[in-house]
Amino acid sequence: MASGDCKYSLLQAYAGKRRDTSDAMHGWEKWSPSASHFHFGTKDVKYERNDAEDFSSLRELVKRKPLPPRRKPYSGVKRVKLSIPDRTDEFNRVLRERRTWREFSRKPLDLRQLETLLWLAFGVQGWARIPGVGQLPLKTSPSGGALHPLEAYALIRNVSGIAPGIYHYDDEGHRLELLRAGCSRAEIQRLLADQDWFCDSAFVVFLTAAFQRCQWKYEHPRAYRVVLAEAGHVCQTFCLTATWLGLAPFCTMALADTKIEQALGVDGVTESVVYAMGAGLRPNRAATGARLRQTTGGL
Repeated sequence: MASGDCKYSLLQAYAGKRRDTSDAMHGWEKWSPSASHFHFGTKDVKYERNDAEDFSSLRELVKRKPLPPRRKPYSGVKRVKLSIPDRTDEFNRVLRERRTWREFSRKPLDLRQLETLLWLAFGVQGWARIPGVGQLPLKTSPSGGALHPLEAYALIRNVSGIAPGIYHYDDEGHRLELLRAGCSRAEIQRLLADQDWFCDSAFVVFLTAAFQRCQWKYEHPRAYRVVLAEAGHVCQTFCLTATWLGLAPFCTMALADTKIEQALGVDGVTESVVYAMGAGLRPNRAATGARLRQTTGGL
């Protein structure tokens, strides 16, 4: 059958109440089946439960097959020795100190630190005016076509001066909008696929993608790659900013997708969770140094 005679459809598995998503799927027509199959087929994965310090599964894996080569070697080529830059400046320090933390102080995070982190990682810093089109936002991370499809939702648990709850971050007004009061350790663990080592963080940010912003301009399914790359850009900006502030950041792709989307009130079709990150105050190194040495080389 010729491609012009074929119309694609999609079956979506959903564990909650039935919803009519036929209208919401309209934006995915040009991205189907390639991007839509990958997006919906990789949601709500069952994750193997391992403690943060337990490397037994990796030890078993390496018995079956060795680690792939860490670098790509070239033989018989000319090599140019490069000098190492100054390691004492502030930017160099922040880059080298960036780690994924899995333990946090029980003390509350200061609201000023959260405000700074949200503003620099997610806030609109300026506008690009395109005649005949309108204004497009400029942020600290790049975005394809300056469309910025990502939205930030903060689950705040332990921040001084603000009540625990689920908030949406207004990136233009630089304010938090309360969607639901209350946030517990148990809820963070449930939404982060049972990763209890992140439960003591002061807050968690879920990044969602409002796909229609990209689908408006980019009709080819390759644009889905752009959305995922942008989530990585934003997450690294978040982690570096948190490190600069002296905080203990983390990021994770182990997500209970549907549970998160239900908690945030998004439909999982036109808007869906793509990444999670968070932070807290750093713990006492004297008490947790051994564990930190094992776990800070993660994402």
